[in-house]
Amino acid sequence: MTAATRIIARARRNFWSSGDVVGSMKPRRVLSAIAAAVLAVAGLIPPAPAGADDCTVPAFRYRHGVVSFSEHGSTTDVRVEVADTEQTREVGLMCRRALDPDAGMLFVFADLTREPFWMKNTLIPLSIAFLDNRWRVVGMYDMRVAPNPADPPLGDLWAPAKQYRYALEVNQGFFKAHELDGRAQIRFTPGDPPKP
Repeated sequence: MTAATRIIARARRNFWSSGDVVGSMKPRRVLSAIAAAVLAVAGLIPPAPAGADDCTVPAFRYRHGVVSFSEHGSTTDVRVEVADTEQTREVGLMCRRALDPDAGMLFVFADLTREPFWMKNTLIPLSIAFLDNRWRVVGMYDMRVAPNPADPPLGDLWAPAKQYRYALEVNQGFFKAHELDGRAQIRFTPGDPPKP
């Protein structure tokens, strides 16, 4: 039995019981966990950045919603957690080891700002779109993971030249993969999105 086969068998035993999903694990998440384990064993997932094992942040109960981008005759939805307090904005996506392909975090500020973003304790590469108070894109950037996320270089800051009110972080490459740019029409719908 190969190492990958053992990991898959162990994951099935741990996550499945009488054909039902244990706890709150959804079949899609179980399969994602199994796939991640196989890729890790195969060496296709890079090692976690330095300091990743020590990364801890407070747990928050986030509001949810959907950010919809309409461009080129199609609509792309991003399921978001909403960071709308100083504490949730400060923590953001710190210490997360993965982000679903269609998920992100929407940062909401009370007023227009030029506050820069950085990747402190952020373990996954992200793309960010800065949006003004009318939901128009004022900047889009790819943000890299620092060699030591606990102590990123001081120069690794991202902010647009114009003021913004909202910032949306997604997996790096999301905007390019969906051909989204500054011309997209953007809408936010609060509330829990339908389950995939």
